[in-house]
Amino acid sequence: MDPDWIEHRRSDDRERVGWMKPVEDGFVAIDLLGRPRTDVVDWLHAEETLDALGIGYLADPYELRLESGDWLRVRIAEVSPAGVRVKKDDWGDMSAPQIYYEVAFPVHEDLLRSL
Repeated sequence: MDPDWIEHRRSDDRERVGWMKPVEDGFVAIDLLGRPRTDVVDWLHAEETLDALGIGYLADPYELRLESGDWLRVRIAEVSPAGVRVKKDDWGDMSAPQIYYEVAFPVHEDLLRSL
């Protein structure tokens, strides 16, 4: 994470939903995976984008590229600027082994992509 990124939290519940990255005379909205969600826009547009995005996308299924090059269906378990932790999707099977993988932040689309 760049040290100049400005954390943005929703006004109603103070949940962190991303950051604003200062660029030239504007800002780029950055989501919780460290991915840009806008081009350079004004502050208000960046805030509105992050507020509208929320955190719901973190509950979606993703695919993780393994070292073998194969893709594995995963769910995001933890997200922070220190890294992202995903777990093999076990389809809710409580008896399945819990298999986790660490993904560096910011997360690149060629490593972790949404389904």
